[in-house]
Amino acid sequence: MPSTLLRQTDGDGQPRPVPDEQLEALLAVLNDVRGHGHRSRPEIIHATGLSRAVVAQRVSELLDRGLLQEGALGPSTGGRAPRQLHFRSDGGHVLAADLGATSIDVAVADLSGKVLVSLDEPADIADGPGQILARVDELFQEALSSGANVPGELWGIGLGVPGPVEFGTGRVVAPPIMPGWGEFPIRDVFTEKYGAPVWVDNDVNVMTLGELRAGVAQGHRTVLLVKIGTGIGAGIVIDGRLHRGAQGSAGDVGHIQVTHDPSVVCRCGKVGCLEALAGGAALARAATALAQSGESVLLAERLKEKGSLEAADVAWAAGRGDARSANLITDAGHLIGEMLSTAVHFLNPSLVVIGGGVANVGDQLLAAIRETVYGHSLPLATRELQVRRSGLGSRSGVVGVSTMVIDELFSLERFREWVEVGAPIGMHGLAATGG
Repeated sequence: MPSTLLRQTDGDGQPRPVPDEQLEALLAVLNDVRGHGHRSRPEIIHATGLSRAVVAQRVSELLDRGLLQEGALGPSTGGRAPRQLHFRSDGGHVLAADLGATSIDVAVADLSGKVLVSLDEPADIADGPGQILARVDELFQEALSSGANVPGELWGIGLGVPGPVEFGTGRVVAPPIMPGWGEFPIRDVFTEKYGAPVWVDNDVNVMTLGELRAGVAQGHRTVLLVKIGTGIGAGIVIDGRLHRGAQGSAGDVGHIQVTHDPSVVCRCGKVGCLEALAGGAALARAATALAQSGESVLLAERLKEKGSLEAADVAWAAGRGDARSANLITDAGHLIGEMLSTAVHFLNPSLVVIGGGVANVGDQLLAAIRETVYGHSLPLATRELQVRRSGLGSRSGVVGVSTMVIDELFSLERFREWVEVGAPIGMHGLAATGG
């Protein structure tokens, strides 16, 4: 099987254009196969509502263009067994990087979003864009030269960052925990070197895409994911699609005001933000205060041993019977649950996903969130609501970034730009087109 997609041409060797009236049907068929891994023609007809003749024509076109391939015979339903169609996920690859406040994760994925090789290491986002992005590039090169079977050519690059992102421009805007990153041209750094389209989004959105594609949110149409890490943010899925809002700042729930106490000052400069009381950095500060005051012997010993405390140390102490630490976790869970109960009434999701590093401090946090959400929400809103921990854990970021890039490439606006030549190789301007 060839490793690159074919570029369909006419008799003069020029790219064969796709008439506008065919484009939507072509993409509907392609995305149906992409979304399910493999499909028969009758299944495509049923799923898309297109006629048998139109599906036959569009499938033939996609086979000619090298975007689909014929597979084995599927199960018979009484007549001749239908031939299965597969998306050519080996036609190229994408590069993905998920930047956290304290880590870098990179991956190479095929066109289905399957991660082929990944690398991760500690990092401090406050080191600035020059140092961090240079290291991302080095890790990309290490991943590409790791010996993994990387298919085809590079189709696109994606990055997730722990701050507000204007999705249309790929620029970080006034990030509270990313000094020096504001308005930095992240996209340009990689388009200049790789000549590929580059998309940038915040880390919570990409985590949400990861869970939607390959985690606990699969099959759900309305989802709210809350990432509890150094800060707190949310990803919103409506009708199966990620909702970013007008400028890309939807879901910035960590800066919802939950108290008017003037002593609770958030890193964003405002008073009373949720993450200033319930985020990982807030738990670490509260734990340090308990240790220094002697109110928690266990935390005092931990502080002496390590020199500093983090949210994981609160869970460690709570697991060993420290009541003060247990109260910190429970209080944080109740605050997050109160915010979520408001969101549940507003969005009526079928699933709330709790993710991020602090989500792994133990069952106590999740239990407190669940108790508050179900206790503060009306019965109709919670009748079928599930509140679950992330299924992908730390992998959700790179899976989500890969998904973001692929979904953008196969959006109608971008697909229109590259389908005539067979693949978006070298088309770095794609990221600045479409919606």
